[in-house]
Amino acid sequence: MAKRDYYDVLGVSKGASADEIKKGYRAKAKELHPDRNADNPQAEAQFKEANEAYEILKDAEKKAAYDRFGHAAFEGGMGGGGGRPGGGFGGGQQDFTDAFSDMFGDLFGDFGGRGGAGGRRAARGSDLRYNLRIDLEEAFAGLQKSINVPTSVACNACNGTGAEGGSEPTTCPTCSGMGKVRAQQGFFTVERTCPTCSGLGQIIKDPCKVCAGAGRVEKDRALSVNIPAGVETGTRIRLAGEGEAGMRGGPSGDLYIFIEVKEHKLFERDGTNLFCRVPVSMGTAALGGSIEVPTIDGGRGRVQIPAGSQSGRQMRLRSKGMPALRGAGTGDMFIELAVETPVNLTSRQKELLREFEDLSEENNPESSSFFSSVKSFWDSMKG
Repeated sequence: MAKRDYYDVLGVSKGASADEIKKGYRAKAKELHPDRNADNPQAEAQFKEANEAYEILKDAEKKAAYDRFGHAAFEGGMGGGGGRPGGGFGGGQQDFTDAFSDMFGDLFGDFGGRGGAGGRRAARGSDLRYNLRIDLEEAFAGLQKSINVPTSVACNACNGTGAEGGSEPTTCPTCSGMGKVRAQQGFFTVERTCPTCSGLGQIIKDPCKVCAGAGRVEKDRALSVNIPAGVETGTRIRLAGEGEAGMRGGPSGDLYIFIEVKEHKLFERDGTNLFCRVPVSMGTAALGGSIEVPTIDGGRGRVQIPAGSQSGRQMRLRSKGMPALRGAGTGDMFIELAVETPVNLTSRQKELLREFEDLSEENNPESSSFFSSVKSFWDSMKG
């Protein structure tokens, strides 16, 4: 029986691009897959035919030869003299898996043993996290902080190789150094981590007695960390290569410092701005005056209180807040007044306050306005 035209098999035109050929093959592979066509005895043969067509048309040289000579270009073995051994769909599983890997390679890795030669697969060390609590003053100024991190470091006895006495690890006989093994499941080749070497590609016949072949040992490390000015809770600092040492000489992971800034007795922080609640006496709020307030840098600032100030009034001290972590600029400091009601009054003080109360009917505009609104509300309810 004469072979069908490869372009017709894939449902594409003769001048189709590589992408169009691949799309055509994928569509046919899904349509004709034997698992989806159990009731069609011809499906498997058609599926193989589509695979054979794609194997030729995906290769630029083979495609050019086919366009010129047709099927005659590959008589005696797919790919002719320039093809690889075992060429031709009937030549073995290799061609099938090579072609199928273009469709499913992202899911299952390389098919049919196309991966490179085995080599040392030293595993990268894990990343570590360290939580660091600092004061608000330290966050304002920045600091150099010494920390002790429990981690794993390269074994000095074997120089991180995991092998005793300077001996070298040997290639894993199970995976031939690939670190992975393949198993055929129907039309699919499934790739798994090698159970013998745990994916490292090598085994150690004489493991180091200090690290038991791991190439690393547990140890506390002292590190000096630079905390920049302006950090806040949640800021993350990455120290590359300061994490856990890799297995058998593999690269180290990274260390991540997570900052937590403690609450302050005097200041509340909102981004780069600071807020300070300052109590003032009733007399100062009524008559006006000046008060001295602390600043985060340890200095002092003087604030003028306008006469008639109420609780909750805010005044700004520019550039007295926190520095910005990224970019120039400094936040502001806001002073919030808390008018304090006097307590533990003497008889004379009570007498003066009662006298003041009798004379202050026009001095409380907010109270007058409020109670006027209340009276209007009650009158409206009476109808």
